[in-house]
Amino acid sequence: MVRARGDYSPAAMAGPLLAVDAPFLLYRSFFALPDSILGADRRPVNALLGATNVLLRIAADRSPRAIVTCFGSDAADYRVSLFPSYHADRPPVPDALAWQFEHAPAMFAAFGWGSETSDELEADDLLGSFATVETQAGGRALIVTGDRDMYQCVSERVSVLLLKSGISGFEEIEPAGVKRLYGVTPELVPDFIALRGDPSDGLPGAAGIGPKTAAELLGRHGSLDAVIAGADGERPRIAATLKDSASDLRAFKEIATLQLVGLGRPPDRETDLPGGARAARELGLNRLAERLDAANTVGDL
Repeated sequence: MVRARGDYSPAAMAGPLLAVDAPFLLYRSFFALPDSILGADRRPVNALLGATNVLLRIAADRSPRAIVTCFGSDAADYRVSLFPSYHADRPPVPDALAWQFEHAPAMFAAFGWGSETSDELEADDLLGSFATVETQAGGRALIVTGDRDMYQCVSERVSVLLLKSGISGFEEIEPAGVKRLYGVTPELVPDFIALRGDPSDGLPGAAGIGPKTAAELLGRHGSLDAVIAGADGERPRIAATLKDSASDLRAFKEIATLQLVGLGRPPDRETDLPGGARAARELGLNRLAERLDAANTVGDL
């Protein structure tokens, strides 16, 4: 339940940290909702509306102690230097979405949700960093994303809330879920991506090695380096692929591995429904503002 300001007890604030892939959530909302949803100045506000509704729904379901939204570079320079085609095929951000990107941090802040931005790293790196600082402090973290690369963060104290297609629904991925979906444990996800490839990031992987073979190789050898070192023991075609592309595969693993940075642990902070209502009204999201005002009055959203 999302409670109105002042309705939180210390016990209610002991939930997980909710770390949010903000670019993904805004992109998803922009393409899931019609751009005929216009704000006060007749600009589309569909991404802001959709992202806010998703976070309110998750907050109501999971009662996080705080929410932090993460923004970053679309393609970190060091990753592009390792593989120039990384993210090269991604289309430019539509103008209507770019405007909503600019206004998202202020709108999220009105709800009491933090924002962290980096020009050097990607949002994924910040998500992993927040999950790390949270677990080091003895807490739990939930990562909201649509990026399966984030499975590498999953542990007994970190889960990925994988948003499903469309505009509603999410699935919590725990360690057993990573193993079921990929056939490897979370710490081997970057090795798995290097071998299998990742079309969304422009990483081709090893030619002729699909997800099943990648998982089998890692299951036998235990790591990408060990797979490459043991290539001569594999079938001739696979052996040749591994040896010929060894340096590329190591680069792909480095690209897929999150870069962790030192971040402060976000303080406990409740969702501020009145503040969110004011921000929504300023942007012309009047129906959302009315819903938030009503929820603040009755104490439930």
